[in-house]
This record gives sequence, structure tokens and C-alpha cells, in this order.
Amino acid sequence: MRADLKPAKPPLEKGSGRIFAALSDAQVGDHSREKGMKKEQPRNVLRLLERFHQARVMEDTCCVSRRWDDMDIDILFKIFQNLNIFELTSGVGHVCRTWRMAACDPLLWKTLDMSLLKSNFIKIPLEPYVYVDGRSDKTFTRVLKISLNLSRGNVSTLIFHYNMYVSDDQLAYTADRCPRLKRLVMPAWNRIKKTGICRAVRIWQDLESLTMPSISNPPYLVEEISRSCKKFSELKIMGPCDILFASTLAAFLPNLKVLSLRCSMLFKDALIIILEGLKGLEVLNISHCLVVEVPPHPAPRRVLIELDKSILERASRLKTFLTCMSDSCIMCQRTRNDEGLIRWYKYEEDLWKVDEVSSLAV
Repeated sequence: MRADLKPAKPPLEKGSGRIFAALSDAQVGDHSREKGMKKEQPRNVLRLLERFHQARVMEDTCCVSRRWDDMDIDILFKIFQNLNIFELTSGVGHVCRTWRMAACDPLLWKTLDMSLLKSNFIKIPLEPYVYVDGRSDKTFTRVLKISLNLSRGNVSTLIFHYNMYVSDDQLAYTADRCPRLKRLVMPAWNRIKKTGICRAVRIWQDLESLTMPSISNPPYLVEEISRSCKKFSELKIMGPCDILFASTLAAFLPNLKVLSLRCSMLFKDALIIILEGLKGLEVLNISHCLVVEVPPHPAPRRVLIELDKSILERASRLKTFLTCMSDSCIMCQRTRNDEGLIRWYKYEEDLWKVDEVSSLAV
């Protein structure tokens, strides 16, 4: 062999270049241009896969190319753990049998985080008070169905963006394919009917934790949770908590252990009902709340600047009572400026995910 000639580089398996090209295109394609979708920078994970395959091929002294399903499934799983929901649903499960097995690993889908997707919507004056763009809805449905197909019923934590307006049909599809769900974060319910959420709750008998919006008629839901979800212990309400909501919790979920009402309007009478009626409550978070007292008519309501002795005495039995009503606190200022119904879109992108109670943070 001439000294200036180098051995030829072992080729990839036939068609592999087209596969990686397709995957790369899907990774940075339509989803990064969808209105309302979070724009992601392209990743190099799939390039790493290609280099790994090349290295495996070069190990063979006979320069014989290896098949895609010869790749180590544990290494594939580790790589897939670094992919976001768009990348996982862009076709990695269709490359070969080994890739499909790695993409369906139960540990990969223990938490299904859909918070990269949010609805492209406009507000309207009639129910459901939002109109969701059809293309945005189709994109969400496609990603949701692929994800749930790959998860094979192993999702235990499901997270939706606070501006993702899930429909009844989408919720029903999700409930049927996540029968072992333990935690649900779904802050927007405008398009979900009473029958839809109750049906889902009846399926989710292992549900332990729920993050939900404030709703005008809570008894039907809370009663269904009490009846169907015997392990339920944590609740976060993103919105005002009035006397009706507090009374409903006391009536149907007296053994609730953790409750977060942070960054919302909270009526003093509702707070008293919670502290007296939820006998099993251990952790209560009212940080940055706008605590309002409503005196007898015709006196106007007033905002409390501190909690009085009667509240603190009732709260002393709790293991953890989290409060913040400081004028210098930025979050307290924001809650006051937004009149107890915080406009999360005005602030940092992932601020809505924060909670002083670690088990309720996203």
C-alpha cells in the first residue's frame, strides 16, 4: 500500500444518512416555528448518536458495517433522557427495533412534561372564553398521541403549560392512556366540561397531587376526588380561593395534607375555614397572597398587611405555615398589582412553575 493512501472510512449502514437527516430536520423543524411554542436551540444529541455508530463500525477490523439495532440499548436510553418532548416524538422510535425499545423505556416516561407546548389562542366573551387556533391544537394533539403511545401507560406525572387549553377529547385520550397517574399539573381548564374532568378523575384512582385553576363551582370536582382518589394528599390552586372553595375542601377533603394558594387572592374567612376544617393539613403555603377581609356591609373590603393573632394561633398546629406579605417582596408586589389574579405571561417564562413547597414545584 502506498504511504500517502489512507484506509477508507467505513461507511454508515445504507440509508443511515437519510435517517439522521430526517431526524435532524424534525428536531428543528415545524415545532420551532409554531406560534406559541417555545423556540429551542438545535441540539447535538443526534450527531452524538451518529458518531457513536461510526466508532462502533471502526472497531471492526474487517470494516464491516453494523446494523442500527446493534447499538447498546442502555447508551441509547441515556441519550434519549436528554431529549425534549419534541425530539422524542420526532421519529427516534421508528429507526429500528432497538431504538424503539429504548424510546419506550418506562423510566423515560415516568414524567411527561408537555410544558414546552402552549396554545395559540385569543380570548372571547362567551364560554369557554378562549378560542384556540386549529394548527396549534393539531400540533399538540400529534405530540400528545405520539408521547402516550411511546409511554405505554407508564406516565405517573403529567405537566401542562398554564396556557395549554386542553380539550375534553384530548383529556379523555390522556386519561385512558395514563391509568396510573399520580400527579397532574393542569392550570387551564376553560375547554374541559364537568363530565370530562370527572370521568378522568374516576380513571385516576392513584392520583395523589393536583395543580389546578380556581373554578366557580368546585363541589362536583372535589367530591369526585374524595370518592375516587383515596391516596389524594396535595393540592395547589392557581387563582382566588373564596369561602365556597374553602368550605368544599373542608367538607370533602378534610384529610388533605398539603395545600398551596400562593400568589392569589385569599379571603380571610376562607383562610379560617381552611385552618379549622382541614384537620389533617400539615403544610399550608399562602406566600405572596392578597389576604382580603370583608367586613359587614356597607364597609368596604380591606387588604391585610399582616396576619392577626387569631390566624396565627390557628396555624400554630401546622408543621409548616409559609407566608410572605412584605412590601419589599417582588412577588407580593406583583400579586397586589394584578389584584390577586396574577398574570403569569407578564413575567419570567417559567415563574409559574415555582412553589415554596418543593413537592408542588415543577
